[in-house]
Amino acid sequence: MLNKLPSSISALLDARANGHSLPAGLYVREDVFEADIDVFFHNHWICVGLDCDVPEAGDATVVDIGKTSLILLRDDDGEIRVLHNVCRHRGSRLLDPGKTIVSKLVCPYHTWTYELTGELSYAPHMGKDFDKECRSLKPVTFKSIGGLIYVCLSDNPPEDIAILEQAMVERLAPYDIRNAKIAFQTDVIEDGNWKLTMENNRECYHCSANHPELCVSFVDLDFGFDPETLSPEDREQAEEHFRLYEERTKAWEADGFPSAAVEQLADCATNFRTQRLIIAGAGESQTHDATAASSKLLGQMTRKDLGDTHLWGHNSWNHFMGDHAVVATVIPLSAGKTLVRTKWLVHKDAVEGVDYDLDKLTDVWVATTDQDADLVARSHAGALDPAYQPGPYSRFSETNLDKFASWYIDRMRAHGY
Repeated sequence: MLNKLPSSISALLDARANGHSLPAGLYVREDVFEADIDVFFHNHWICVGLDCDVPEAGDATVVDIGKTSLILLRDDDGEIRVLHNVCRHRGSRLLDPGKTIVSKLVCPYHTWTYELTGELSYAPHMGKDFDKECRSLKPVTFKSIGGLIYVCLSDNPPEDIAILEQAMVERLAPYDIRNAKIAFQTDVIEDGNWKLTMENNRECYHCSANHPELCVSFVDLDFGFDPETLSPEDREQAEEHFRLYEERTKAWEADGFPSAAVEQLADCATNFRTQRLIIAGAGESQTHDATAASSKLLGQMTRKDLGDTHLWGHNSWNHFMGDHAVVATVIPLSAGKTLVRTKWLVHKDAVEGVDYDLDKLTDVWVATTDQDADLVARSHAGALDPAYQPGPYSRFSETNLDKFASWYIDRMRAHGY
């Protein structure tokens, strides 16, 4: 547990009014940022990557979270491992950030050498009586859920990850994300707090004004609207949309594709929501014309009319469609800097230029991510302004933000703040 300034963070938590955004200090202060890393990125499950980040034995990638550095790798037996990136000699980093290929993990400082399982195999000049068995690299608790890698850095990881696992294993199985291929990746550093990044993603109040590309395939009505402000024609269209949802959900589930909303957003440690969403327009994929970007569908998929299986957690959001998937993870860098890492997945055998066009595959979410980065920067700049006061959330379009803020307060309290 971090040493906390007497009651300072607690006072900010107390000041949050129900139905309103958080006090400015919870977005902009560095002591709050350190507390957030401790609570939400060390003591909760977070999504850090994918099985297909390391498709072959010897593939490794480094993910840094605050002061903690992790190595995600595949060992010689084809098993996924997550290890702390800290040599057991004098603590040197073993691997630099990013992707690499290794046969063994060799410390660049004194050449202590580890197998890909983490076992220490070579420690020069330590004497014949040196016990290597107690100097293996420290493993990290992790779960691969349908090909998504979740880690928890706590010795007591929250047990309610089982609910997310139960919901997602069956839903993700047809997409075979474990054996997908990363066709493209972007790293965007947003000039804002990680909570503003997550809040922005959990509402579509802003979509029609800011995301013209996404709105071709994304239905903003799915995330709430004020019926009294709609014209009779728009109200009738909204009612028809939700009648269609009921019909489609029943049909999808009858065909063996779980689709109804499952959410764990309050009174929990592991915060998530999933639902199969209707794709607008041509109804196939989140592309500029809503048609599939890849002719080779993911995994065992044979249909392009199964909508968008969305999943969000407190540091990630994902969209799984018949032809491709978009997977985004969020890693705080400071109180005012946040890394958004987005990956586009296709079938492992799909060939660029033959089975899919890379621009069509990526252009919607490249544009959307850049647009969101601008919105988050504007929000963070406003939170720094002395004139900032927490504003009311829309009870129609921002209920999930209210739930997120309430969950944030509850989890901070649960960890002693």
